[in-house]
Amino acid sequence: MIALISLILGATVSSITIRNLEESVKRRLRMRAARHGRSMEEEARHILRAALAQKTERPMNLFEAIRRRIASMGGVELNIPAREPMREPPRFEE
Repeated sequence: MIALISLILGATVSSITIRNLEESVKRRLRMRAARHGRSMEEEARHILRAALAQKTERPMNLFEAIRRRIASMGGVELNIPAREPMREPPRFEE
């Protein structure tokens, strides 16, 4: 049926195999599918579509990641010394 719909809509259908799935995860998927009146395969498709439809946050840069991590600790006042004048560059003449 899905193949027929995909032919009509012009969409391509792909298959994946999930190996090494824990038995407890498979059991929970089977129970969730039964609650929703779907097959395990259709339930897995539904979960994947829902998860991938969510808008992901824009990745933050390293500075923002560090800032968010330590923001709850409060700020720090740093005593930054005044800059001294630059030294004269070395001379290599004879």
